[in-house]
Amino acid sequence: MLKLLNGLYVITDEYLTPDETVRDYVKEALKAGASIVQYRNKTKSDEEVEEVCRALQELCSEHNVPFIIDDRPHLAAKIHADGIHIGKDDMPIQEARKIFPKGIIGVSCYGSIRKAKEAQEEGADYVAFGSFFPSPTKPHSGVISLNVLHKAKESVEIPVCAIGGISQTNIGEVAATRTDMISVVSAAFEGDIQQNISNLIKGMKI
Repeated sequence: MLKLLNGLYVITDEYLTPDETVRDYVKEALKAGASIVQYRNKTKSDEEVEEVCRALQELCSEHNVPFIIDDRPHLAAKIHADGIHIGKDDMPIQEARKIFPKGIIGVSCYGSIRKAKEAQEEGADYVAFGSFFPSPTKPHSGVISLNVLHKAKESVEIPVCAIGGISQTNIGEVAATRTDMISVVSAAFEGDIQQNISNLIKGMKI
């Protein structure tokens, strides 16, 4: 699965892609060429989202696309998800790895190259940076320079992901840094999903 950590990385959202219809949204994104899928829901319990995550893991497996769950290492281990993503308020990598020993672990590093190097040393499989533009789904995220991606590519050997405010109009600027993965939320799921994904992928081809 690690070799599949590249391309357009779509992230679900509990408001844009409600649990009742999220599988349909993700199916559209996968049909159009999304490379990685992350399920993110900050309000429900593991028990409440287990069925949805199982359905998404099955769907992603059919497309040979990694399925990542935001945080929730216990659930990821239980349903044999491909990976988890952890942020600054989630548990340390070593603790997550004990619970979830075999899958992908991605780590949010915001704008810190030092944090990315530490994450690599601690066994992270990829590191994510952002926001690079104002983000509609995370309006309070600080905006950082795209130069961080250039520095990250020089500083770590694991794949690098960009996230935060990325849209069809600015994805080319991000792709020009040669980052491995580019993450989108609203740019994928607001409006015509297949058209959005198609336009985003075209924008990445520099």
